Amino acid sequence: MILISTTHQLFTQLKQVLAKLNADEFTAKSKVLSGATVGQHLRHIIELYIELQAGYINGTIHYENRKRDVLIETDISTAQHKMDYILNTLNQPNKPLQLKVSYDVDNESTTTIETNYFRELVYNVEHTVHHMALLRIGINEVCSIELPENFGVAVSTIKFRQACVQ
Repeated sequence: MILISTTHQLFTQLKQVLAKLNADEFTAKSKVLSGATVGQHLRHIIELYIELQAGYINGTIHYENRKRDVLIETDISTAQHKMDYILNTLNQPNKPLQLKVSYDVDNESTTTIETNYFRELVYNVEHTVHHMALLRIGINEVCSIELPENFGVAVSTIKFRQACVQ
């Protein structure tokens, strides 16, 4: 399935980049990312996928209630292991799910929306690309490793650029 293979491709890029970073670069605060670190952005990506997998099991996804595991954002090896876990559990059949959301800062109430597993995989893929674009900016600030050409670039943008070249 395209969503599974796309996630594999994105995580492969992320793991290749992680292999080039040292612990200090992974945890360095980035001014252009409002003090966030590469590790924090990666943790955010990982935890949304973990919450999706938990929601698949219990029928309700609530991204806001994710664990926020500091070890993922401070230890490269832990982040890599979590990505491997996600990749090994992604290939599930589609099924209806509930999505809990809350957009009121002053209120704890939630709204529940009908969704499904494949729709949430789409959301996570788009969310991952978005954060990879932010990671590109942060990584370029904290170190000088070479990133893949299309790291953090949406497929639609890549296709558009290719069409313009022809």
